[in-house]
Amino acid sequence: MAQHRGEQLITALDIGSSKVCALIAQVREDGEVQVLGTGQRESRGIRRGYIADAERTEAAIREAVEQAERIAGTNIDSVWVSFSAGGLVSDIASVEVDLGGQRIAQSDIDELLAAGRGSIDPDGRMVLHAQPTLYTLDGLQGVKTPLGLHADRLGVDIHVVAAEPSPVRNLDLCVRSAHLAVKSIVAAPIATGMACLSEEERELGVALVELGAGVTNVSLFAGGLLVGLSSIPMGAADITDDIASAFGTRRTQAERMKCFHGSATTSPRDNHEMIDVAPMSEDEGAGEMQRITRAQLIAVIRQRLEHWMGAIAAALKELGFHGPVGRQVVLTGGGAELKGLADYAQGVLGRSVRIGRPRGLAGLPDAHSGPAFATLAGLIQFAASDPLDLRQVTSGHQMVHRASATNMVQRLIAAFRSGY
Repeated sequence: MAQHRGEQLITALDIGSSKVCALIAQVREDGEVQVLGTGQRESRGIRRGYIADAERTEAAIREAVEQAERIAGTNIDSVWVSFSAGGLVSDIASVEVDLGGQRIAQSDIDELLAAGRGSIDPDGRMVLHAQPTLYTLDGLQGVKTPLGLHADRLGVDIHVVAAEPSPVRNLDLCVRSAHLAVKSIVAAPIATGMACLSEEERELGVALVELGAGVTNVSLFAGGLLVGLSSIPMGAADITDDIASAFGTRRTQAERMKCFHGSATTSPRDNHEMIDVAPMSEDEGAGEMQRITRAQLIAVIRQRLEHWMGAIAAALKELGFHGPVGRQVVLTGGGAELKGLADYAQGVLGRSVRIGRPRGLAGLPDAHSGPAFATLAGLIQFAASDPLDLRQVTSGHQMVHRASATNMVQRLIAAFRSGY
């Protein structure tokens, strides 16, 4: 196959409960990110975001990457991988050094960051990200570039995202078993936020809700950072299972009914529109084709949605997403493709709601431009941004402790307001 030389190639791999997707992109000399090829396979080895069958997951990874390689006309050997299982936590570790009023040099910043590495307290979690964010000068928060300024004390907030170790190691093992090197494992909310949230949204305050097939991640951004995380073991596949159970049909048929006829909102004509439902088994005598109204289908969908949105509302409240700050909620993930969901969620949550779709990539195929592929596109953007991570100059795994989500939100909002 032809090799693309002189320009950076990035491969993203999103391993979800319903599908495994790969995307190969090229970062051109002018900074534009161009999509070269994509691949997708059904995911049969993932349950609720966790790997339950390593062999099937490995096979799906290999097939998705090979498809992307054929389309791109190149071979790749390393990937950026998303991690979306439960157990993700976000924390802010703060550290200060005494400068005695001198002008800040790069060596002072390096010393501060080195001290910051040791400020992360262990509590059994594996760090996925440890990124320096805003600096503090003599108590003044929200400083982006302290180099060249004078200060008695220089501080920095280090944004840390961590996860339970075992699921991360299982993910790493499956990717490496497919003969691919892992460049980095990225928390899905960070990648997804880069793809479908504007910089202003992330700074002013926004909730990002990823409606996956098996798990829902509720993330809170403020001051430009991911400041709160919560996972709900519920997803769009539960709606599919409810439909299959209610009408005695196969999951594949139920998924088709949900996609083509399902909706989160109702209309008077729903009682007159008829839908054919195939029986569970195609064997002769197993049952006749039944007919239901669209209203019956939507009733089943809305019953699950009521429970699902109630759990999301509770997670937002627990994260401290209330009051006048951050009125916007962005829904993304495959579950966000359900017709009328934004209007339904807006009524339940009492906030402005929009659907988040990936943006910022040139040549992204129409089939991969929906909310179901936001994490995949965000992985490419995250890698292209060349993020600074304190672990790059350390050995071994760092650990982090869980902090109060509400306190983190208030702290980041205060830092943002004082700096701007």
